[in-house]
Amino acid sequence: MSRYVLERNWGQMDEDELARYAQRSVKLRQESFTDITWEHSHVVSGTDGTLKSFCIYQAPSEERVREHAGQVGGHLLEHVYEIGATVSPKDFGG
Repeated sequence: MSRYVLERNWGQMDEDELARYAQRSVKLRQESFTDITWEHSHVVSGTDGTLKSFCIYQAPSEERVREHAGQVGGHLLEHVYEIGATVSPKDFGG
């Protein structure tokens, strides 16, 4: 199964509201998107307070993660990247 990075822009959302959308994401996956897996996300805040998240998913297709993101709502899905490889320092002698 392919893996994807989703770059999401949540705007000026506070952390409580973001948590509600994360709960909605989990519920949707359990009910309607059982073929995708949310591995983890990194949430960052820009200098203007805008929240972004970079979410790692396993899914059968890019279209499937886009469909899920559309149903979660509350954000702009800026980019979807298919992961070509995962590397770490130990892959390079570190």
